[in-house]
Amino acid sequence: MRLLEHEGKDLFRQYGIKVPRSALANSVDEAVRFATEIGYPLILKPQLTVGGRGKEGAIIKCTTERDIINKFESLICNRIKGELPRGILLEQAVDIKEELYVSFFLNRSKRCFSVIASPEGGVEIESTVNKIVMDVPLAGIERATAQNITAELSIKESLRNPLVDVILSLSKLVIEKEVELAEINPLVVLSGESVIALDSKVIIDDNSLFRHPELIKYEHLSEQEAQARRNGFSFVKLDGNIAIVGNGAGLVMSTLDMVSDRGGKAGTFLDFGGSATRDSIYEALKLIDGLPQIEVILINLFGGIVKTSLVAQAIFDGYKEGVISVPLFARISGSESDKAREILREGKARMFDSVEDSISAALDAISPKERNIHG
Repeated sequence: MRLLEHEGKDLFRQYGIKVPRSALANSVDEAVRFATEIGYPLILKPQLTVGGRGKEGAIIKCTTERDIINKFESLICNRIKGELPRGILLEQAVDIKEELYVSFFLNRSKRCFSVIASPEGGVEIESTVNKIVMDVPLAGIERATAQNITAELSIKESLRNPLVDVILSLSKLVIEKEVELAEINPLVVLSGESVIALDSKVIIDDNSLFRHPELIKYEHLSEQEAQARRNGFSFVKLDGNIAIVGNGAGLVMSTLDMVSDRGGKAGTFLDFGGSATRDSIYEALKLIDGLPQIEVILINLFGGIVKTSLVAQAIFDGYKEGVISVPLFARISGSESDKAREILREGKARMFDSVEDSISAALDAISPKERNIHG
């Protein structure tokens, strides 16, 4: 779960990390009102889960009310990497003396956290060699270790203790909230050698949300994602035109890869899961057919816990009741697959013995101009 900048900073405040004064606005009137409370100059920052705002020219300094009125609407309506802002953060402009970088991330390959610190903030951390990377236990980092990290950086001694405090606060945050990544870039130095988080990037393990009800307020679900959750299946909307459906995340992912290898573009990732019913499958197909970019549905199903006859009945009823309006291609095997084939024998769905054949048929059914052929 990727938090928006202002949400990440909300967590930073809770853990004693200083952030600029700010307010989230969703309209020009709100922005003008909040600006009088924050004071000029201030920065307008679209709230997105994707990066690249600065490179797109979407972070704007305002010194007057007129600046806000002139810039706000264009910012909130401007898509960046396909995403519309979820509000505009108005933030106090600060006098930056230096920029630092610090982050914690869950290093799954080593089964620990890793901390990265650098005296060069505001840059792509991968592109700089001037950084310290250290693995730390899942239980967190000790002050002595944080002091060793800062001692190795080429920063003024007066900045070391403030940076140590930030490192310790981030360590506590990632452990207590089960965070996969907590990044401050840049962590800026102000006059008086104090430091403040000018940006935030926080990713939380959404599998842990049942242990953290206080974090659910940060979850952003689309209407389709909310509907999928209510009906007990996993759904991710993608930018292609082929709906990929199956039971089991691994099976769906492998099918998606096979489609991609053949030049197709997935429009959905949909996993029925192990507790699917005829009704939940029916609702899944109804959701998919409501997506305007979807031209075909591709189902790759291996019956085990989920009986394939339930899926077949949902498909049959979906066509009969007008829920499914696009071609559907399916490879169904496993538990009750013979019964499933019998149910679908007289229907509109096309059945195949192999996933390769079903993919070929699905690709053939797509408008040629929509095909993404890779040679």
